[in-house]
Amino acid sequence: MKPYKNKINRIRSFALSLIFIGVVIMYIGIFFRNNEIVMLSFMVLGVLAIIASTVVYAWIGSLSTRAVQIQCPSCGRHTKMLGRVDMCGHCREPLTLDPSLEGKEFDEAYNRPKAKSTKTQKEAK
Repeated sequence: MKPYKNKINRIRSFALSLIFIGVVIMYIGIFFRNNEIVMLSFMVLGVLAIIASTVVYAWIGSLSTRAVQIQCPSCGRHTKMLGRVDMCGHCREPLTLDPSLEGKEFDEAYNRPKAKSTKTQKEAK
């Protein structure tokens, strides 16, 4: 299983990969210079990927401004946290603001509403 990363950093990495994917798609279009329709379609797909990256960057930027900024108890640096549980963006220390989750093993499922009610029901039994 992949190591869990900070949510904001994961989304920013996805947006950055969209830019590179768009450039690669446009580069592939250059190989079809003889067929203008195919070349144009690759160029449009590449530009759409870059526009999607811009939208994702704007979305995560607006989310980041509303995120809770906390100080990591492990490394002492400030990081932004989305959801009930998240990782420190610097040292990958599990963080939570929910007192009922302190001391429990880190699980990304705590951020999902269904998992929250299911886990609390299992613990009650």
